[in-house]
Amino acid sequence: MKSYNYNLGHKFYRIAESFPDMPALLYENKENVSFSELNNLSNQIAQNLLASNISAGNVVGIFHNKTEYGYALMIACLKVGAVYVNLDYKSPVERLQKILNTCRPKIIFNDFDEPAEYFDQIEIPIQNIHADDFKNNISMYPTDNINSDIIPSSNPAYIMFTSGSTGFPKGATMTHQNVLNFISWGRERYQVNSDDRFTNVNPMYFDNSVFDFYVSVFSGATLVPFDYEETRDPLAVRDKANRLKVTIWFSVPSMLIYLLTMKVLRSEDFDSLRIISFGGEGFPKPKLKKLYDLYSNRMKFINVYGPTECTCICSAYDITDIDFDDMVNLTTLGKLVPNFKHIILNKDDNGLGELCLAGPQVGLGYYNDFERTSASFMQNPENEFYKEIIYKTGDLVIEDESGMLHFKGRIDNQIKHMGYRIELEEIEAALNSIPSVEESAVIYKRRNGEVGSICAFVNSQTETEEKNIFAAVKTKLPQYMIPKAIKILNQLPKNKNGKTDKIRLLEEF
Repeated sequence: MKSYNYNLGHKFYRIAESFPDMPALLYENKENVSFSELNNLSNQIAQNLLASNISAGNVVGIFHNKTEYGYALMIACLKVGAVYVNLDYKSPVERLQKILNTCRPKIIFNDFDEPAEYFDQIEIPIQNIHADDFKNNISMYPTDNINSDIIPSSNPAYIMFTSGSTGFPKGATMTHQNVLNFISWGRERYQVNSDDRFTNVNPMYFDNSVFDFYVSVFSGATLVPFDYEETRDPLAVRDKANRLKVTIWFSVPSMLIYLLTMKVLRSEDFDSLRIISFGGEGFPKPKLKKLYDLYSNRMKFINVYGPTECTCICSAYDITDIDFDDMVNLTTLGKLVPNFKHIILNKDDNGLGELCLAGPQVGLGYYNDFERTSASFMQNPENEFYKEIIYKTGDLVIEDESGMLHFKGRIDNQIKHMGYRIELEEIEAALNSIPSVEESAVIYKRRNGEVGSICAFVNSQTETEEKNIFAAVKTKLPQYMIPKAIKILNQLPKNKNGKTDKIRLLEEF
């Protein structure tokens, strides 16, 4: 009897079959890519992967600049059962080396015009394929759909790396079934149809892009890619969204605040948008109200929450006028996605405790990292009857009488900054590796409801300057983790337990 497994490869093939001539990818400076074209291209790439001995379980690295080849390669990996990992081409080589040593990709695909010397610095022996060579390689392969029946939905689909407290990034690993459940929820929650056009302003190595890519093209809607240079120009972002008539926007609040701060948003903009959705960090109420007042009369505002380890989103809350009765606290997280289960561990007298999640979107753990997987993914202590893994988010929440969850902070030194999840210890580890630094302490400071700033204090006994420490740390950390300010002290203040007194340091800024 023939076995049959429903997986993401099958999912996309069926979508392409249903909407063959509809645009899957909408570009301005080149021809659009239809679903049939994207499916055919992914089939050719899948054949090429198989011919290169890339098969189920192998890892494929992608430096992704949102070309049709990058998206098609992701789909091709899903079809052959390979596990893709999108990489940050601007990441310092030292950090990228840690990521590659963890996931050990068999090949790396690069669609940036990055000099070869950059890849020469990567010590792990990996075949690096540039997009131009890739196009020539795949042109000889047929466009027929390959047989994906052998790929079970329990197989990993992708790895998404996040900050790690020890200085080593963690690779959250999601399965086909995790993502299939996410697509189903997203399509229903956002009432997606084939006329919708999603923004893809999020970098592909950032977990918000999971929503962009999967909830759009895997639902028969169109994805509108914004490349790196475009996202740095607020006028370009606004005008492109207007011209291409996007209907669903998703980004971190920092992107929307950036557009507001640069004063490029007008009430007549985004006339096709029906939803502005945001997540990845708190949206300060004063800034959110400015945006809300501009557009709430003709579109929905949805605040979402979810860890990378739980497939991007696990709650979504519609903003209303009532939310601005309180201009201090962050917007509620709302209620969890219906098929999620949650418990709140170690509650205090006020009901404050750590949110732990269970359900079909909880991933496999951290790739090639048993120790940190065991620490964060554990058996539900309230279930003694069968295996039920929960993910410990580290987020402190309170659940009110209506079932709404309210974020109150973290149990550790993790922050959300510009939408990125950052362990302050990773920044400290990078600073401490600089020869002139004896010890360091990193804090996150918020002022008057604004987006916070990362600030660092270092103890240095040598005659060095702050600019030298900045230059050194930039070679070790991605741009979004670089402190806004670094202050050199002869000695870091200590509390009565002998630990660095970060409360006193907070008062310094």
